[in-house]
Amino acid sequence: MKEISVSELKALQDSEENFQLIDVREANEYEFANLGGELIPLSTVMANEGKFSRDKKVIVHCRSGARSANAILQLESAFGLDNLYNLKGGILAYADEIDNSIPKY
Repeated sequence: MKEISVSELKALQDSEENFQLIDVREANEYEFANLGGELIPLSTVMANEGKFSRDKKVIVHCRSGARSANAILQLESAFGLDNLYNLKGGILAYADEIDNSIPKY
């Protein structure tokens, strides 16, 4: 599985590169803290596969990287997507390494 570090994500955000950021946590987690990605909870990923871009890099994240890895495995297996990247360490790593104003839970 392809991964991207939080510092690589920050560089993409700063460069304004065209990519898609997907958050697979639950709505209450997203409301508490988010990175501005599109919310598609893990339980709905397969039903919403059409929302995942096929022509640009798609970075999928969750709290720590486990649920997003699960989502990527499902999508790659079922739909052959090859442009998905798991955010290593998830939003917790982003809060620790990039932006400590993001609340951790």
